[in-house]
Amino acid sequence: MTFRSVLFWAHLAAGLVAGASIGIMCFTGTVLAFEQEIVAWAERDARQVAVPAEATRLPLADLQRKLRETQPEFRATSVTLLKDPAAAVTFTAGRDDSFFVNPFTGEARKPASTKVHDFMHLMTDWHRYLAQAGDSRPTGKLINGVCNLAFCFLALSGLYIWMPRTWSWRGVKAIATLNLRATGKARDFNWHNVIGLWSAPILIVLTLTAVPISFRWGGNLIYTLAGEPIPPGGGVPSPREPSAPPAVELKRPSPDARPLSHDAIVASVQKDFPKWTQISLRPGGAPRGGSEGRGTPPLTITLREAGSWPRTATTTLTLNPYTGETLSKAGYADLSTARQIRSWTRFLHTGQALGWGGQFIAGLACLGGCFLVYTGFALSWRRFFPRRKSVTASPAAG
Repeated sequence: MTFRSVLFWAHLAAGLVAGASIGIMCFTGTVLAFEQEIVAWAERDARQVAVPAEATRLPLADLQRKLRETQPEFRATSVTLLKDPAAAVTFTAGRDDSFFVNPFTGEARKPASTKVHDFMHLMTDWHRYLAQAGDSRPTGKLINGVCNLAFCFLALSGLYIWMPRTWSWRGVKAIATLNLRATGKARDFNWHNVIGLWSAPILIVLTLTAVPISFRWGGNLIYTLAGEPIPPGGGVPSPREPSAPPAVELKRPSPDARPLSHDAIVASVQKDFPKWTQISLRPGGAPRGGSEGRGTPPLTITLREAGSWPRTATTTLTLNPYTGETLSKAGYADLSTARQIRSWTRFLHTGQALGWGGQFIAGLACLGGCFLVYTGFALSWRRFFPRRKSVTASPAAG
């Protein structure tokens, strides 16, 4: 048996065993490619506001006060501002509980419908955990992680198997162009080869970048290859999480000193970062005792800038709420090599690291993966269960 034959049968077996999970991940990956953009569009009734002719924005303190008047049980942990003047100010508590406040009137709204948001949440659960919940969630994640490794093998082995045995224009055309006139087995074979050839390079990137997400050893391997110590606990911190603020005790500058208004601090940040597109503010708490006002938590601001590279890069500032002094600054360039790689792998998996173009390519490759699963199963069915041709007995000669 030749190497090509061994590789083919391994390819076929891996596809049959992992195909169902791969199909689910590809379908959900296609849907989730523009998740944030789709949800924002679906919830535009709450996220977008009418800009009055005499546009005067209310102070953040007034917006928070008005929100507290209508929602006394709601306690925001972060406030997000977008540069778009028609965008509402988002007050968030936890991961999903948010109110969108009109910056000109103080009206707090929620979307009229959350069906799209809930649907995307369901797609995420299927994509990551096979829709498992509770104690079964790690099992679902493990199954999808193993099947993702099988998918990587399928893409790599497929590139070799799909190559023509003899290089000629006719052979290359057969594996590089879709034959829309073919039917049955010929159609499935053509589509499997052509779609596989064009999508395999992207799928290899998508599957490899999913390994650190699915397996702890995948994240640890990045630190090992970069020659850096693995973080305590053996896990790799998420690149979305800002660096922890310095453990300092802020002293009140004078007995009657009060923290600067959030608007003053935000205005200062906007001046220092004129290309900002989004600012998220996590207020510090009140001073925790002592006549000197010791123990005041710092103020944390995370911002995005236009033209950042990668596109998902953020800068986290830790500020003194009394003076606005920058206590620490952590941007993409300040991350260690391992964390920079980890950031790339996390957002190359969704294509977001390259902007909307990367998201489109990732989504298109996932759609191609759906066709690969279908045509792969169809070809396997025809191989193991061939249709028998009916034989018509010819009349005997007289």
